[in-house]
Amino acid sequence: MSDLKNNINLQNLSGSALDTRGKVLRVFVSLGKLVLLLGLLYMFICSLDILSSAFQLVGGKAAGDIFQDNSVLSNPLAGLVIGVLVTLLVQSSSTSSSIVVSMVSSGLLTVQVAVPIIMGTNIGTSVTNTLVAMTQAGDRSTFRRAFAGATVHDFFNWLSVMVLLPLEVATGYLYVVTKLIIDSFKIQSGEAPDLLNVITDVLTKSIIELDESVINGIATGDPEARNRSLIKRWCQTFTNTTLMNVTVPGPENCTSPSLCWVDEIINECKHLFVDVNLPDLAVGLILLALSLLVLCSCLILIVKLLNSMLKGQVAAVIKKILNTDFPFPFGWVTGYIAILVGAGMTFIVQSSSVFTSAITPLVGIGVISIERAYPLSLGSNIGTTTTAILAAMASPGETLANALQIALVHFLFNISGIILWYPIPFTRIPIRLAKNLGNITASYRWFAAVYIICCFFLLPLFIFSLSLAGWQVLVGVGVPLIVMFIIIIVINVLQKWKPGCLPVVLRSWDFLPLWAYSLAPWDKVVGVITAKCCCCCKCCQVTVDNEAHTENESVENNKKSHTEVYDNPAMSAEKEVENEIKIELKILKMTQL
Repeated sequence: MSDLKNNINLQNLSGSALDTRGKVLRVFVSLGKLVLLLGLLYMFICSLDILSSAFQLVGGKAAGDIFQDNSVLSNPLAGLVIGVLVTLLVQSSSTSSSIVVSMVSSGLLTVQVAVPIIMGTNIGTSVTNTLVAMTQAGDRSTFRRAFAGATVHDFFNWLSVMVLLPLEVATGYLYVVTKLIIDSFKIQSGEAPDLLNVITDVLTKSIIELDESVINGIATGDPEARNRSLIKRWCQTFTNTTLMNVTVPGPENCTSPSLCWVDEIINECKHLFVDVNLPDLAVGLILLALSLLVLCSCLILIVKLLNSMLKGQVAAVIKKILNTDFPFPFGWVTGYIAILVGAGMTFIVQSSSVFTSAITPLVGIGVISIERAYPLSLGSNIGTTTTAILAAMASPGETLANALQIALVHFLFNISGIILWYPIPFTRIPIRLAKNLGNITASYRWFAAVYIICCFFLLPLFIFSLSLAGWQVLVGVGVPLIVMFIIIIVINVLQKWKPGCLPVVLRSWDFLPLWAYSLAPWDKVVGVITAKCCCCCKCCQVTVDNEAHTENESVENNKKSHTEVYDNPAMSAEKEVENEIKIELKILKMTQL
C-alpha cells in the first residue's frame, strides 16, 4: 500500500519536483523541438511549392490546351469543370487563376465566361489538404478527425457552387456587382507583395524554376510556346543603360535610341535542372516523387513532434485558447475572428493549400476542433483572393479593369458562400457532412480514396462529357439524376426524424439488397482484393486483423457520441489518468477505514 501512495505522490509532483538541472534540460529540449518543428514546417511548405512545379511540368501544357478551346468554355458547366481539372493538374489555384486573367486581358475570354472557371479553381485547390489527410490513415481516430477537418473545405466549396453557379447563370449578379465596384473606384495599378516567398524561394528556386509564360502562351494561342520548355534556363539579372552622348546627364533623360542603348545582362539560371537534358515530363515525374516523399516524411514527423509537445496540460491549455468562445453575449464574434485569422495567415503564406494543409495535422491530433477549423478554412478562401487582387493590380493600365474584376469575382464568390453557410449555426451543413464522412472513412479507410477519385476526377469528367454532348443530353441525363438524389436525401431525413410520415416500406432500406445501402459488403470485396494482392502471409494476416478491427470499431462508433469521437486525445488521456488517481485514492480511504 505504501508503494501505491508513492506512485500517486510521484504523479502529482512530477511537474514540480524537478531540480534546476532538470528544468534547464526541459527548456532546452522544448526549444530544440520548437526549432525542429519550424524547420519541418519550412520543408513542408517548400515541398508543396515543388509539388506544384512538378504538376505544372507534368500537366502544364495540357492545362494550356484545355483553356485554348473557347467554344467549350462558353458552357458554364464545362467552364466550371475545366477550372477544377486545370487546378488539379497544376495544383495551384493562383496559377490557373492567372491563366484566366491573362486570357481575359488578351480578349480571348469575356468576364462572364470566366466566372464559372474561377469557381472551379476554388474547388480544385481544396484537394491538397484532403490528400494530406490521407497520410494520417494509420490511426483511425486521428484519420477520422483529419479527414473531416480537410473535407469541410471541400463541402463548403461544392455547396457554394451548387447554389451560386445557377444563380450567376440566371442573374449574373457576380458580374454586375463587380462591374459596379470597378466603375465606382479609381483604381491604380500596383505590385503584388512577396511575403513568405522571400524565404522559400531561396530553396525552391535552387531546385527548379519554371517559365510561367509558356502555359499562358499556349492558352492564348502562341504557336511558339508549344515548342518551348517549361524549365527556365535563362534568368535576367539586371539592365544596364549606357550613354552615347556625354551631354545627356542620366538614363532618365534618354529620349532617343540614338542617344543611348540598353543592355540586358542575362545569365544562366542556377537551379539543379538547368543543364539536364531530360524532357519536362521526366523532370516533373522526378520532382513529383521526391516532393511527395519529402512532404509525407515532414508531415509524419510534424504529427509525431506535435504529439510529443502537445500532450497533457499543454494540450488542454492550447485547445482552450484555440477553441473557447468569447463570453456571452460576444460568443458569436469568435468565429468571425477565426475567419480573419485564416485570411491573414493565408495572405502571409500566399497559398490556401499551404495553410489548410498545415492545420490538418492539428485537427488530426485534436488540438483544433472541426468547428474552429471550419471558419479558418473559410478565411483561407478569402486570403487567397486578396493575393489575387494584389496580383491583378500589377497588370498594365489597359487590362487592369478586367483583371481586377475577375479577382473581385473570386472574392465576392467566397464572401457569398460564407453568408450562405456560416452566420446561422443551422446552416453550417459542411461541418455535419464532414463529420459523417470522417466517421465513414475511419471505419472503411478505402472509402477516402473513392471519395477523392469520384469528387475530383470522375464526377467532373462525367459532367464535362455531358456538357460536350449538348444541353439536351445534359438536361435529359442530369435532371433525373439530380431529382433521384434529392428524393434519396429527403427519404433519409424523414427516416431519421419523421419515420411516421413515410410508408412502412420506406421507413428503412431493408427492402433493397445490402450492397445498395451499406458499405460492409464492399468492404469485404476490398478485403479480398487486398488479400490477393498481398505477397506474404504476414500481409494477409494484417488484412484479416484490419477487417476484424473494422467490424469491432463500427460497433463502438455507434455507441459513442460525436463529441467523444472528435475530442482531443491528449485531454482524454489526461482525464483517464485523473480518474485512475481518484479510484486509487478511494481504495486508500477504504483500506484505512
